[in-house]
Amino acid sequence: MRATQYLPHHKTPHFSERREGVAGEDPRQEAVAIIKRGAARIMQLSEEDIAEGVRAYFQDTHNVAEGAGAAPLAGLMQERARMTGRRVAVILSGGNIDASVYRRILAGETPKVG
Repeated sequence: MRATQYLPHHKTPHFSERREGVAGEDPRQEAVAIIKRGAARIMQLSEEDIAEGVRAYFQDTHNVAEGAGAAPLAGLMQERARMTGRRVAVILSGGNIDASVYRRILAGETPKVG
C-alpha cells in the first residue's frame, strides 16, 4: 500500500480531521526518505475516499475507524480493479473519531474540513 501523495516534499494545503495521523503541514524529510525506500508507489486520497473507507469498515465489519485508520482500506478500494484476484491485506489502526463527525459520515456525508 502507499502513503498519501502529500509526503514527497510538499506542504499540505490544509489539515483534515479524517487525515489526522497521515498528513501534516510539512512532513519530516527523515520520514519521507524511509517511506520512499519501502513504498512501491504513492497515492492521493480525497476526503470522500477516506469517508467511504470509514463507512465501509462499519458497514462490512462493524468496526469503528478514524480517517487515518481507514486510509489503507480507502486506498485499496480506490484500486479495486487493479487488485481484483490478488490476495491483499490492510491494517485498521485507529478508532479515535469524534462521535458527531462519525455520525455524519455514516449518514453518507463528507463533513467539510475547517
